[in-house]
Amino acid sequence: MSLQWTAVAFFLYAEIAVILILCLPFISARSWQKVFNLKIWSWMSRFWNKVFLAMIIILIILFCDAVREVRKYSGKQASTDARLPNMVDHLHMKLFRAQRNLYISGFSVFLWLVMKRVVTLINKMASVSGTVKAFQEHAENANQAAEKCMKENEELKQALMGGEGDKATAEGMKLLKEEVEKLKAELKTSGDALTESQSESDTMRKQMDGLSREYDRLLKEHQELQNHQDDGNKKDD
Repeated sequence: MSLQWTAVAFFLYAEIAVILILCLPFISARSWQKVFNLKIWSWMSRFWNKVFLAMIIILIILFCDAVREVRKYSGKQASTDARLPNMVDHLHMKLFRAQRNLYISGFSVFLWLVMKRVVTLINKMASVSGTVKAFQEHAENANQAAEKCMKENEELKQALMGGEGDKATAEGMKLLKEEVEKLKAELKTSGDALTESQSESDTMRKQMDGLSREYDRLLKEHQELQNHQDDGNKKDD
């Protein structure tokens, strides 16, 4: 294997290792987002698009070269040369190497795109999970405020029932009306906030379901690619 194809093979193995690490189920998306937010990645993000496009161009050029080699050693000219003595095995060896290079470069291009997509999905899932968590905390605070208002209302009723005389009753009724109006306003505000939070939480949950399905699809495609790679390695052996 020449130097350039050795480098492409090592690049393919590195892609497989990175994707496997990113797909580990016990590492959450929030943890990966913390890793991606490190200063070194922020510095490298300025050059990421250029590096990504450069690697795509290089891998596509190598892929086209591998396609050319496969067509060269499987065409009519190769069949004509194979009639010469001691050329059949040599042409088969050349064709096998060209096909191997075709698989290596093709899988490298595909996994490079998949890896970028996986990183994007992980960041989106982390952002969505953080938003859902914030909405849940807001809803819990609204529920606690409503419970507190109800408790204060019960205490006020008990204080009113414990008063003596018309004066106490009148003062208690006035205080009760003011407190009831205040509680109604607070309950309305809390109810609106809770309804809005639940609606936004449902929307975020649907988005997370979509992202999870996309993530599972990528895992399935990666497993199929790995199976093809294993079959290719067995053929090389």
